[in-house]
Amino acid sequence: MLQNNLNVSETAASLYTSQPGVSKQIRQFEDEIGVEIFERSGKQIVAVTDAGEKIMRIAENILASTEDIKNIGREYNDPYSGDLRLATTHTQARYILPKIIESFGNRFPRVNIHLHQGTPAQMSSMVDAGEVDMVIATEGQHYYGDLVMMPCSRWNRAVIVPADHALYKLSQLDGLTLEALASYPIITYVFGFTGRSQLDNAFYKARLEPNVVLTAADADVIKTYVRLGLGVGIIAHMAYEPELDGDLQALDASHLFESSVTHIGMRRQHKLRPFMYEFIKQFAPHLEQQVVERAVAAKTRVECDAVFSEFELPVY
Repeated sequence: MLQNNLNVSETAASLYTSQPGVSKQIRQFEDEIGVEIFERSGKQIVAVTDAGEKIMRIAENILASTEDIKNIGREYNDPYSGDLRLATTHTQARYILPKIIESFGNRFPRVNIHLHQGTPAQMSSMVDAGEVDMVIATEGQHYYGDLVMMPCSRWNRAVIVPADHALYKLSQLDGLTLEALASYPIITYVFGFTGRSQLDNAFYKARLEPNVVLTAADADVIKTYVRLGLGVGIIAHMAYEPELDGDLQALDASHLFESSVTHIGMRRQHKLRPFMYEFIKQFAPHLEQQVVERAVAAKTRVECDAVFSEFELPVY
């Protein structure tokens, strides 16, 4: 229900059943446990009750544990076939994962990969519910408090402008500054996607108010509107492709904004199949199986963080 915005019709469609059937099952379950899970306005479900929130958290854990049990059976039946379900951002899916998935697919042709994109809150919910095996996250770490978050790499930002833009010419003479950047309309990521908070923090510390005129979750959308002249863009540097974006100039902004860290996250005590360890290692070579096992087995965030204290992350 939560994944379908409390819409009974959409939930029924996703379960390949009828709307009355779903409504009847919900009512029967509420009658059995003696509390209402959902708040209603007439026949329409409008919210989740406090009791419903607690019940759903337990139900998500049960479903996730059921998936772990299935993974154990699959591992012994055929360790090199199955499904790898990932939740990630557009930037990772578009610019980082293609080569990794291509290489992984060549090594494990009988593994099907399913990519899910969403907000940090949505991706965290997918992992908690066992709908995906892991999340590749670049921002919104507070949404993943209950997950094991393993640092993979650091990445910086670039400011993109047309080749004849005044900011490009100014940067060639005096270097790129926050003050100069703040004087132009800015097009960048929606808060919670791909490190927007680092951008906000930089302007705040400099006591500057950025003129953000348009936000998007997709770097390609940002580049489109930069080309239309609506403003200057701030994107992940990895999202600038010289061969495709030759009409734009990418100005290094690593000195203006702190780098952000990409993490792979999963549930604690999660049972991983052999090919999942291999995928993680391809994505972040320092995350070898024994390192991942130590992190997943850690009982606290402090213990988990200690596992990675010795690693120097690559920067993109």
